[in-house]
This record gives sequence, structure tokens and C-alpha cells, in this order.
Amino acid sequence: MNLQLIIDRIPEINHAMLETFAMIGVSIPLAVLLGTPLGIWLWSHAPGGLKPTPKSHTVVSAIVNMVRSFPFLILLIALIPFTRFIVGTSVGTAAVIVP
Repeated sequence: MNLQLIIDRIPEINHAMLETFAMIGVSIPLAVLLGTPLGIWLWSHAPGGLKPTPKSHTVVSAIVNMVRSFPFLILLIALIPFTRFIVGTSVGTAAVIVP
């Protein structure tokens, strides 16, 4: 790659890095502030936990497990062109193996 092209793109790279750090700076504290109490609640209200409430634990656990899959779904969508290039399709078992 041409060195001058890289040098010309430094302001864009710096801007993108600042945006990335801003996203990380917001998402990590939110994940810690929301995820830690939720994890403690799930652990303590599990059937063998300190304060078992199986029905509410099952509901909250199902919601958490459903939301946990969202990042993988986003990755699947983002990698569709790459998956088509590697496997030749974006549907089926072979396509899901790529991401």
C-alpha cells in the first residue's frame, strides 16, 4: 500500500479510533453496571441458590440467553459477503460455520 495514502488517511483513522473508544467507554461501564447485578441476581435466585425463585429465575434466564445471542446475529449479518466468498452461499450449515 502506498505510504502517502496511509498518511493522508491518518485524520480519518484518528477520528474512527476516537469513536471506537467512545463506544467502548460507554458500553463497558453499562455492561458492568447492569450485568453484574443481573448475574448476581440470577446466581442467588437459581434453584440451588441462596434465595431460590425458580419461576422468575427461568423467565429472567431465558431473556438473558435470548439477548446474549444478538451480537452473534450481528456478526452473521456483517460477514455475509465474506461467507459467500468462502463457502459460496450465505444460507445453511456451512455458511454458519464461517462466522
